[in-house]
Amino acid sequence: MWLLFNAVTVTAQSARHYTDLEFLPAPEIVLPPFDRFELENGMVVYLMQDRELPLVSGTALIRTGDRFEPGNQAGLGQILGQVLRTGGTKLHSPDELNELLERRAASVETGVDTTSASASFNALSQDLDEVFGLFAEVLRIPAFAPVQIELAKRQQAGAIARRNDSPSTIASREFPKLIYGENSPYARTIEYETLSNISPSDVVQFYQRYFHPNNMILGIVGDFETAEMRSLIEQKFGDWKRDTTVGQNIPALSPTSQAKQKGIFFVERSQLTQSTIQIGHLGGELNSPDYPALSVLNGVMNGFGGRLFNQVRSREGLAYSVYGVWSPRFDYPGMFIAGGQTRSEATVPFIQSVFREIERIRMEPITAEELKYAQDTTLNSFIFNFADPSQTLSRLMRYEYYGYPEDFIFQYRRGVEETTIEDVQRGAQKYLNPDQLVTLVVGNATEINPPLSSLTPDTTVTSIDISIPEPSRS
Repeated sequence: MWLLFNAVTVTAQSARHYTDLEFLPAPEIVLPPFDRFELENGMVVYLMQDRELPLVSGTALIRTGDRFEPGNQAGLGQILGQVLRTGGTKLHSPDELNELLERRAASVETGVDTTSASASFNALSQDLDEVFGLFAEVLRIPAFAPVQIELAKRQQAGAIARRNDSPSTIASREFPKLIYGENSPYARTIEYETLSNISPSDVVQFYQRYFHPNNMILGIVGDFETAEMRSLIEQKFGDWKRDTTVGQNIPALSPTSQAKQKGIFFVERSQLTQSTIQIGHLGGELNSPDYPALSVLNGVMNGFGGRLFNQVRSREGLAYSVYGVWSPRFDYPGMFIAGGQTRSEATVPFIQSVFREIERIRMEPITAEELKYAQDTTLNSFIFNFADPSQTLSRLMRYEYYGYPEDFIFQYRRGVEETTIEDVQRGAQKYLNPDQLVTLVVGNATEINPPLSSLTPDTTVTSIDISIPEPSRS
């Protein structure tokens, strides 16, 4: 038997170069309708309806953060953030709380990061009343079960024991110490000793100092009737008394300055065959008028098609990964940080190449094509921050939390669109400072050839001790 096939001619298209890609104009950012109001006790509330799915979610932001914990109790904020949820409430034990939420496929989560604390919930709209009631319990009447506090401390101790397992983890922990200082709240490390200084009463006192309705922003998005949601919020939070002294409990932020000025720092890990490298200096805040231009500068330097990728990785073959990012923060200086990973013997050429690219973007104007590509990629990625109402609401809450104008979204977008070649070069010259660049390498000294000492005639390489202090016998 003969099988006959129709001949089909297939024409293969060659891959297009990234410079030939065309981006559609970024869509306009349209804020969904929302309500903002304050309860009589000072709690700020945002409500944003989203009827696409029968779900409701919410987040409370509390003005605190682990930067306000005592230095000799590093870890206090993280333990509070964990046990606020896992420790149960005065009405429901941890097991009861878990069972009630699991039965409804709902969740309540809490945490504390550097600059804020948060509590969130997710629920089916049909279960909103009960889940929101449990969420309110966690915020208002947590039990802080001592056994859960001890469990959280043991888990933190386990993390300390494993903290040197990954070179990237070592670099991301040690580099901020070089920039901010090892005792800075933006760089300090949790140790066995600091954990031992934390008692259950310390956790409760930290909570009592900051968790008050007039120190909180609540945002809820999802499938609900606005009037009914307002009534439920009043029912669960309206009788929570404000604390007139809460503002006095928030310490003033200390000025931040760069701890190490320039220098090469090294962490020895003899088992490695490659180096992890971070290069940078102190940065700035998002409210800088030059932030849009610096975002475009990031677009010129980074990503597929960026200068660092093209030069250091593609042309010179010196990196598995490479980046250079101006990374600001809302209310304290961030960092400019560059780096990547490379094989051991390419460590010095990699550092030299990154330095050259930093200097080149300072001294040579970028091209019109680079500007257009960076603006397009920056705006298109920015739009993804508003892909759904919950992301948009989160942005609005963050802007209020840190005291930014409500239209900061639109100010930033206009700034990116209006950035010029001259703006990018001026920003690079003003904010990228080669004389202040600190370099950290995590690697194998015997395999790094040429050695780090060959970078400049007067290079001094400072070794960093990352051994873990033993816990006290007590």
